[in-house]
Amino acid sequence: MAVSKLIANNKKARHEYFIEDVIETGIVLTGTEVKSIRMGKANIKESYAVIKNGEIFIQGMHISPYEMGNRFNTDPLRVRKLLLHKREINKIIGLTQQKGYALTPLRLYLNEKGLVKLEIGIAKGKKLHDKRHDLAAKDANRDIQRALRDKQRY
Repeated sequence: MAVSKLIANNKKARHEYFIEDVIETGIVLTGTEVKSIRMGKANIKESYAVIKNGEIFIQGMHISPYEMGNRFNTDPLRVRKLLLHKREINKIIGLTQQKGYALTPLRLYLNEKGLVKLEIGIAKGKKLHDKRHDLAAKDANRDIQRALRDKQRY
């Protein structure tokens, strides 16, 4: 998946969850929301996806009002529908009904055609010891890379 322009990245999601599967979705947006996203004024850190009546919606995604907009600006935190095929929705519903699974947004970006896309992950929550283990592994890799870089200098 090639990303033309990354708008928002949710680093916290990969720290808090094990990402089992990643799905690219479209979003139902208004014109002023798209213009605001193109300017980079979106935030997905506190957002999450929910399933209602066989459809998937994202809640808590903040898109700042478009500065040159007027009465067509919408509520920055409104609930937005995600665009998926029915079989993808059924797959997600089947996975999230299992214990401990959640839908969390990972990245918001513009694709090659200029369309706004949202990458959601089917995630399972991490325990505290898992988070500590990941941080320790990350630190160890950083130390190894630093040692290799220093060795190449001399």
